[in-house]
Amino acid sequence: MDEVPELPDIELYLASLRRTVEGQALERIRVLGPSVLRSVEPDLDAFVGRTLEHVSRRGKRIVFSFAGDLHLVIHLMIAGRLRFGPPRDVRKRPGPIVQAECVFTSGMLTLTEASTEKRATITAVIGMSSVEALDPGGIDPLECDRSAFAAALRKENRTLKRALTDPATFSGIGNAYSDEILCVARLSPATLTSRLDEASCDRLREATRTTLLEWTRRLVAEFADRFPGPGDVTAFRPDFLVHGKFGKPCGVCGTRVERIVRGAHETNYCPRCQTGGKILADRSLSRLLKDDWPGIEAR
Repeated sequence: MDEVPELPDIELYLASLRRTVEGQALERIRVLGPSVLRSVEPDLDAFVGRTLEHVSRRGKRIVFSFAGDLHLVIHLMIAGRLRFGPPRDVRKRPGPIVQAECVFTSGMLTLTEASTEKRATITAVIGMSSVEALDPGGIDPLECDRSAFAAALRKENRTLKRALTDPATFSGIGNAYSDEILCVARLSPATLTSRLDEASCDRLREATRTTLLEWTRRLVAEFADRFPGPGDVTAFRPDFLVHGKFGKPCGVCGTRVERIVRGAHETNYCPRCQTGGKILADRSLSRLLKDDWPGIEAR
């Protein structure tokens, strides 16, 4: 099972969209998925003929801003992906995973969702205030200063894993990159925020910034000359240190990577780098797993 595209993945899409469709006129838009469109006004026809002036990010959402202060906000959720290429022959029926098509002067942008649970959304709004109303409210981990990061982290007493992945606390971090961040910071995912000293808090902030920036840089560079395909945007990358590496060597020290499992949701960590050699048994974390561990909901 894949996971929700996170900040580096969204930034990869933004770089690709700016290269391919930003500044282009929208010639046609077609929604095929019965549940993908989550708004009534403005009508999608209002976007046709307008120039896509800017693409941006609000957490894990991609915002397409058109002339006239009209905006399309896309949340890919878990299985939603974007494709770009020549316009499809309208005489041919699109595949079942195609949820929406936007034809620009430069080519066709397609929203696909390869899942039986259709959760990806498109919301059409007027004005940036309406865009901001869709944001869960977390601070941007790349923009905030030291005090803002610490305040957000400690506003509730909960596990570091939960704090990092809560979209109302930090914007754009999910299951995959929180594992990587915590490994780089040498902190246990089960550590409570109330027990974090200043040095550890600073280390976590620095690990958050370096991890997200480095992976954004790597992904944008890798796809500098082509639009990423559906399989290119994934939460499981060979060069990750611990995420998706259960039973394999930690990318830092070579110790066997362990995991905490809750339903379909898995947290990976290195015992040597993060927990002083201790294995975090699921049963010993029963209270945390019940009350303070991220679920699979994506916001």
